[in-house]
Amino acid sequence: MKRSAAEIVTEYGPFPGVEAVHGVTYDGKHVWFASGDKLNAVDPASGKIVRSIDVAAHAGTAFDGRHLFQIAEDRIQKIDAASGKVLGTIPAPGGGGDSGLAWAEGSLWVGQYRERKIHQVDPETGKVLRTIESKRFVTGVTWVDGELWHGTWEGEESDLRRIDPETGKVIEQLDLPAGAIVSGLESDGGDRFFCGGGGSGNVRAVRRPRRS
Repeated sequence: MKRSAAEIVTEYGPFPGVEAVHGVTYDGKHVWFASGDKLNAVDPASGKIVRSIDVAAHAGTAFDGRHLFQIAEDRIQKIDAASGKVLGTIPAPGGGGDSGLAWAEGSLWVGQYRERKIHQVDPETGKVLRTIESKRFVTGVTWVDGELWHGTWEGEESDLRRIDPETGKVIEQLDLPAGAIVSGLESDGGDRFFCGGGGSGNVRAVRRPRRS
């Protein structure tokens, strides 16, 4: 396993009225984060919130190109990104113990925090298609260039891990500085990960390692 210190490129926040950052996603232009009772869109150039949607937003957030998906307690809401309207809900696999959320390959990928699992879920029915075991508490989940990454948070320690999607084995690990925790996680599709900072109210951009 390759292990190194995470390189924090930028910090956004804290933001007015935001007590904690939960799920994080990226729509190609804005970084979205869940803050309990709202979904907020941040302009990564200015670091300012440019739009908010009033919706229950307790954990992971994902974007499929048109819709936002947001975990609220024991369900996953499908939200029209343009209007902010909730179009439907499916049950969350962890029944309220769910954490991260990602969209890839036509499926939702849901982290289950204390169970140390990542589930591939049918976005129409909520059916669990397969489950990947992890070795740590799972927070945010993201896919980029065929790589599956997830955040961890145990005690005051967090890291980002690239794991084998078949076996769950850790291939690479980026350790965040002490006290910098990861709640949500999303890739920008390039060389940055956006990481929710939990109770710090921050979102951090961490450099994604280049493949040699």
